[in-house]
Amino acid sequence: MADEFDYTPDLIHVSDDDGKEYIFEILDRVETDDGRYVAVIEYYEDPKEQLEDDGEVIILKVTEENGDSYLSQIESEEEYEQIAEIFDERLSELFDEDGANAAEDE
Repeated sequence: MADEFDYTPDLIHVSDDDGKEYIFEILDRVETDDGRYVAVIEYYEDPKEQLEDDGEVIILKVTEENGDSYLSQIESEEEYEQIAEIFDERLSELFDEDGANAAEDE
């Protein structure tokens, strides 16, 4: 029987233009008429490093080119605000005002 607290993060490896590699955990995915988006945070193998990180959520657009997927910054401030609001609403559906997981209350 699996432990109810087992957790395997959804990780992606991303290289920047200089070839530096980063590991991100995908927190959520959204698809709209304008495109596909992911909300990610930087992932660290060492739990202590993870706790020391500021935990900034990064929202990126998923683009396709020649069958390959790429993550890019959202250039339009209006598009970014629209997508950020969608992610905020989805997060608020998961957690109630007290920060408790709403799914646990069911």
